[in-house]
Amino acid sequence: MSFGAVEGEPGAGPEALTIAEIEGHPFGNLTFSGARWALSDVRLLSPILPSKVVCVGRNYADHAAELGNDVPKEPLLFLKPSTSVIGPRDAIRLPIFSKQVEHEAELAVVIGAPGARRADRAAAERAIFGYTCANDVTARDLQRSDGQWTRAKGFDSFCPIGPWITTGLDVSDLEIRCEVGRNPEEMEVRQLGRTKDMVFDVPGLVSYISHVMTLLPGDVVLTGTPAGVSPLVEGDTVTVRIDGIGELTNPVVPVA
Repeated sequence: MSFGAVEGEPGAGPEALTIAEIEGHPFGNLTFSGARWALSDVRLLSPILPSKVVCVGRNYADHAAELGNDVPKEPLLFLKPSTSVIGPRDAIRLPIFSKQVEHEAELAVVIGAPGARRADRAAAERAIFGYTCANDVTARDLQRSDGQWTRAKGFDSFCPIGPWITTGLDVSDLEIRCEVGRNPEEMEVRQLGRTKDMVFDVPGLVSYISHVMTLLPGDVVLTGTPAGVSPLVEGDTVTVRIDGIGELTNPVVPVA
């Protein structure tokens, strides 16, 4: 298991991409081991293992409206545990405690070195290492009944992240899409939004969070989801696609 850098032309298919092994972590100057593999010959894990996942609720007005909520005047923060993180193709496991598990496609921000603590907007932008796709899987019935969101958001496998981290990306206006289906030929578009419709933008979010808690290198910030959240059932496959990053696909299975 190691970090690697994906090589190839943007938009090229998996068969045209290779991965060059990185010695150590990806923050700072990269040193390569010389080992290289075809993307099709490796298993992609979550591209980062964060100490914490900081999430932002109701950051798209249309999503707040579909759940009957007001748009918050300040970023609405909650946490997902690191144990909820899984990677591409890993299974989202439906818990026995919930009858309504839903997808939430989101842009994820990965914090780089040296992290962020009480950062202004400029420092917050410098603290961002890159971006990836995420799915803030939520047990909606438990979110309503519990009065707080820890259990509804925190089950093992409820935070798929991937497929990789894209650096140097302008995220001010990217399409976010979520598709759900039983097979690749019958995928239904459930969510379709753009990052320009965020209530609070990415630098503002990172700055705000850093005044509440220190963000460490590798920490992940989930920036909210557009409208269209809907239930997942056993046998579904859910794919999150974001312009300039790629796609994150996970099957849905019951808890064993």
